[in-house]
Amino acid sequence: MNLRSPLGRARGLGSAQQGVSHFWHQRLTALGLVPLTFWFVISVILLAGRDYTQFQAWLKNPFDATLLLLTIFAAVHHGQLGIQVVIEDYVHSRGIRTFSIVAVKFAALLIGVFSAVAVFRVAFVGG
Repeated sequence: MNLRSPLGRARGLGSAQQGVSHFWHQRLTALGLVPLTFWFVISVILLAGRDYTQFQAWLKNPFDATLLLLTIFAAVHHGQLGIQVVIEDYVHSRGIRTFSIVAVKFAALLIGVFSAVAVFRVAFVGG
């Protein structure tokens, strides 16, 4: 027999207040990706047909290198947030859900680090 009231049983089962933060991060990365994607598409069009040395010269420009890194990081983070939402919504086993979310976060981190290293290598080492 349970002597707790319905309100007492319901306390602590509500929102953990993480969903709002996750929602805003996803919306802000989407908003940031709009101008970055336009810049990226225009840059790819302008670089079409150029050779590697011209691409490297373009990437040596700090403005272009910074925008490319911002585009990569925003896209990877936005994708990670979206995949996490899908996992949270459709994976019902707590253990598999936790493992999947950690794996997606780790994969996003690896993609971001490898991308940054590649950009720096092409821009500064010659790659």
